Amino acid sequence: MTPNRAIRVVATSARLLVGAVIAVGCVVGVTAAVALPWPGIVNEPAQVSVTPTAGDTTLVCTGDFRAIGRNTQNAGQMSSAGESALTAERSGASAESELTASDLFTADFSGPATGPLQLVGSAAPIAAAESISLAAEDLSGLAASACREPSTESWLIGGTVETGTSDLVILSNPGDVTATATITVFGTEQSSTTTLVPAGTQLAVPLSSVAAGLQQPVVRVTAAGAPLRAVLQSSLIRTLDPSGIDLQDTAGAPRTDLTFAGVQVLTTSPDSAVTVLRLMATDQAGQATITIRSNGEEVQTMSVPLEAAIPVEVNLDGLPTGVYSVEVAAEAPVVGAVRQITGIGIGADFAWMTPAPELSGEVAVAVPDGPNPRIHLVNSAESEAAVTLTPTAGGTAEELVVPAGGSLAVKVSEDATYSLSTDTPLHAAIVLAGTNAMAGWPIWPAAAAQDAVTVYP
Repeated sequence: MTPNRAIRVVATSARLLVGAVIAVGCVVGVTAAVALPWPGIVNEPAQVSVTPTAGDTTLVCTGDFRAIGRNTQNAGQMSSAGESALTAERSGASAESELTASDLFTADFSGPATGPLQLVGSAAPIAAAESISLAAEDLSGLAASACREPSTESWLIGGTVETGTSDLVILSNPGDVTATATITVFGTEQSSTTTLVPAGTQLAVPLSSVAAGLQQPVVRVTAAGAPLRAVLQSSLIRTLDPSGIDLQDTAGAPRTDLTFAGVQVLTTSPDSAVTVLRLMATDQAGQATITIRSNGEEVQTMSVPLEAAIPVEVNLDGLPTGVYSVEVAAEAPVVGAVRQITGIGIGADFAWMTPAPELSGEVAVAVPDGPNPRIHLVNSAESEAAVTLTPTAGGTAEELVVPAGGSLAVKVSEDATYSLSTDTPLHAAIVLAGTNAMAGWPIWPAAAAQDAVTVYP
């Protein structure tokens, strides 16, 4: 190779090497530039946190307790067995009216009885509850319930069509348009029916007409056109003796966790189940774990399998007398309620307790007439809850502390209203209990309360 040619080869190789190094450097530079943050202008959108003004709250009270079969000329006719006593916090109410109950007649069947009450409130919280005590040949016991808001979906758990029962699905429409109610019954078989509820009216559907042959049905009521207030009225006769009445509110939407406050055990019996939990997985099968607590201490735990849309009943027996909380943790969403009784035999009473939702902040509470009224507070949190209970009619506020993971039963006055506030979310229920008298229901948060929302102009 000549010297000139060797020089050219070396020069060409050098140029290729330098080009390759430059190319690699460019690739590395571009990669690093992509990875590293670039300077730019970022505009944070304007935003403000706003708490919406509370909307109107409509509470519907069930009204007169219904008796069926008293008219010998028309066995299916419903008549008033008595008017419920109402306790209400009306300071925030802006309107009050009665609904029409065209299928409910007075005791002499001469015409419609007094219709159920509707309260509309704005601004300040409102609350109402009703109770009735009966001692007739066909109906006896105590029935009580809170007045609640209408809903597009309601679950009624405690019904039955066994011999001696007269259960009614009571539907109230406080709206301005007709509502179409679809009543779906779950059990070993599933059935469904629809009925129209005109605006401003109440009507009742016998459970036996839609759940024939089902001893432990679960009922779902869905409303179209207007929301409905659904209540299950129950009564029982054993042989020829009246053995209790009850008003059961909707159990709330299906959840994987349920907490029952105020479960009362007033008697024990080796021959009959006295405390029963009815559960149903609404969509899919799964396992459910049931934990019973007394003053926060675990008393009993059990696990039960659940089939989809098939109700089951679990006996919660072997418990000493007292007030308990019951927790259900399920693998799939469930609905449920707990049945309690005062005793076995003539003059006994019963009541179904539905799950207690979580409360926080301030809520209005109405306690109607009834024996030994108490509020049962259940704190599932890991920190203690400071609770203030203030009579709205005036009086000294009571400062309470519910231990972490514990519970507390507080005596209150009948026919009175309170403001209950808590700094820690908890569950609560009102319980009434006396000789052959029992009732109970959970305390719900105010429907009109709204969480803060972020607004971007």
